[in-house]
Amino acid sequence: MNAAGEVGLRRVLAVVDLLIDAVDEDSLVPALLPLLLRAVPGDSLVWTPRPDPAERMLTLPEDLLDRAALEAFARHAAADALVTHTTTGTGAPMRRSTLQAGGEYRALATYADVYRPIGAEHQLAMAFPGGYADGTPRSVCLAVNRSGSDFTDDDVAVAALLRPRLGRVLNRLAPPMPGPDLVTGRESAVLGLLAHGLTNQQIAHRLAISPRTVDKHLEHAYAKLHVGGRVEAANAWLTRGAPMRMGP
Repeated sequence: MNAAGEVGLRRVLAVVDLLIDAVDEDSLVPALLPLLLRAVPGDSLVWTPRPDPAERMLTLPEDLLDRAALEAFARHAAADALVTHTTTGTGAPMRRSTLQAGGEYRALATYADVYRPIGAEHQLAMAFPGGYADGTPRSVCLAVNRSGSDFTDDDVAVAALLRPRLGRVLNRLAPPMPGPDLVTGRESAVLGLLAHGLTNQQIAHRLAISPRTVDKHLEHAYAKLHVGGRVEAANAWLTRGAPMRMGP
C-alpha cells in the first residue's frame, strides 16, 4: 500500500472507531462530521436528515448555508439530479459529474443560488438509513463539496465503504419504537435481564425456564424490536427504558 492509501485507511478507521464507540446520536454526529470530511476530503459538508431536515441539518463549516440559501434550495431541489438520486434513487455514493455535464450543472438554479456561493464546483453525495424518529423511518443525505479537483474513484470507494456502517449505527442508536402490546410480559423480563448482561443460561435459571425457552422469547423479541441480535436488543431495550404497555 502506498503512502496515500495508508493515510486514507487511517481516516476510514478513525470513522469506524467512532461508530463502534457511539452511545447516542446527539454526541456522535458533531464528532463524526469532521472525520467524514477527512475521510472523503472536501471543502465543506452537509448532513441532512429526512423527512425533517430542519430539525437536525448540520454543516461544516457551521455557517455554510444562510437562510436565503436554504430557502433557495427548498424551491429548486426538485430539479436537481443529485438531490433526486439521494431522495428517490439508490442513494449509493455518486459524483455530480457522473450524473451531468458541467454546463448542465452550472445552469441549475441551485448552482446559482446555493452551490456557487459556497464553492461547490464538485460534489459527492450519498444517502443511508438514519434510524427512526417517533416510529417513522429516517434517511440521511451526506454531501461533500469541493472547489478544486473533482472527486476520485478512491473517494467514491471510501464513501461506499462507510455508507452501510453509518446506516447500521444510526439504526442502532435510534431504533423503531415497538407498538403497544407487542412485547409480552415474559419477553420483557428476558429482555431486562439480557440488558443487564446475563447469559441465556443465567436468564433461564433466574426465571425458572429452560434455555431453549429463553431462545424462543428472544427470537420473538428481536422481530418485534426490529433488531438482529443480543447487543442490538439490549441497546434497544435500554434506550426505551421499557416504559411501554406489554401484552400478557
